[in-house]
Amino acid sequence: MSFSSLPNALSILRIILTVPVVLFLLNHQFSWALMLFFIAGITDALDGWIAKRYSFQTRLGSMLDPAADKLLLVSSFITLYMIDLLPLWLLALIFLRDVMIVSGTVGSFMGSGQSKSLLLAPSKLSKINTALQITLVLFLVIMQLYPALSQWEMILFIIVATSTMLSGADYIWIWTETVLHQEKQQKK
Repeated sequence: MSFSSLPNALSILRIILTVPVVLFLLNHQFSWALMLFFIAGITDALDGWIAKRYSFQTRLGSMLDPAADKLLLVSSFITLYMIDLLPLWLLALIFLRDVMIVSGTVGSFMGSGQSKSLLLAPSKLSKINTALQITLVLFLVIMQLYPALSQWEMILFIIVATSTMLSGADYIWIWTETVLHQEKQQKK
């Protein structure tokens, strides 16, 4: 494996770590789940940093990284809901935003007629939202080890719900601007 493929290897590691994270959560082995989820979160930060720092960005990486994020986060959120640590309303909000983004991204890519070399880039609000969602998972697991932290649970739910809605609205804004710009270009 060459150093240039390290970012994609880290994304694949994150995908692989999803299975034991979910199993540890389901079995209430929160220390192990916390450790592996934390490692997965570090791989998320590292893969992007390495790709940008060393100009290793690839089309595969631009799809693999968010797919790994979504797989890990959605699997963790569903599992946390199943073990009664995440409310259904927040799970539904996160899921609907993700479906909207995936649908919009696929639709805009298919309709854009742009080069196959196009790199898919998350918005800044989306990056913040992902960081907050990772923080929420870590918090909910840590809360099982330190129950006194539960007083902050609802505040973090509200923060993540707000960032989820703002990130979804941001994508709608970006897509609307893109469509308007393309229509303007076509009229010229």
